[in-house]
Amino acid sequence: MNYQLQLRTPDSHGNLVFNTIIFDSFKVNIVERYYGLVPKSCDVLFKVRTLDDRLIKRKDGHVKIRIKDDDYNTYKALLKILGSYEYKNKLISRNDAQQDFVHFILRMVIINYDLT
Repeated sequence: MNYQLQLRTPDSHGNLVFNTIIFDSFKVNIVERYYGLVPKSCDVLFKVRTLDDRLIKRKDGHVKIRIKDDDYNTYKALLKILGSYEYKNKLISRNDAQQDFVHFILRMVIINYDLT
């Protein structure tokens, strides 16, 4: 499946960071909220939309997912790799790092959404 990863989209500012993963038939919008003078992550939410920006409901009828507990720690670790010195200077495989992040989000989408 083809995808396009957009980290820190232009809408991002101070306390809100927007990341997007665009697939062939849908996209995932990820919102990170931060608080405090020294930004500390508060929570991470994501929603799944069609390419024409219509929200797709989860299996239980709700729209968004809050990433928490072990998944939150995994998310932060994967995001840290995408912002690392090694990633930016191509000392590690960028493709592998991006795929790990996308596969993690895709796993959560498959568990929580019915994409038929």
